[in-house]
Amino acid sequence: MKRMLMMVVVMVFAIASVAGGAELPPGKWWNNPQIAQRLELEPEQQTRLDSIFRESANDLIDRRAEIEKLTLAVRGELDQRQLNRQNLQRLAGQLTQARGRLFERELMMLVDMRGVLNDEQWSRLRAHIDRRQGERDMQQQRPGQPRPRRRL
Repeated sequence: MKRMLMMVVVMVFAIASVAGGAELPPGKWWNNPQIAQRLELEPEQQTRLDSIFRESANDLIDRRAEIEKLTLAVRGELDQRQLNRQNLQRLAGQLTQARGRLFERELMMLVDMRGVLNDEQWSRLRAHIDRRQGERDMQQQRPGQPRPRRRL
């Protein structure tokens, strides 16, 4: 029961994190000496995180490629002189589903990675993520700075 509650809490944090725009440090963050030192990662933890990443990599690549292909299809339809509303609606649904599948896979990878970290390490990682997000937010609020746009 306690383990199940922990999983629910982790998923809520992960969903809130992703939904709120926060993200893990780029790449294999557990191999970054500064992050590894800050989190006090053990070599065995880094090995397990590598393994989780490798197990997820092909799936993530395939899901990102699916999104890219559907995005190109939507762009192609939008570039037509005569728009086909039904076709665009079908593609939009497929794109939404593909993004959902990617989100779910990323979330499950995060859940697996969270299981490798102890509570203190997770808190430190969350603090690092929150700090980076705050820095990005500050940069976006500066006058004269262009705001990033979502790609379509």
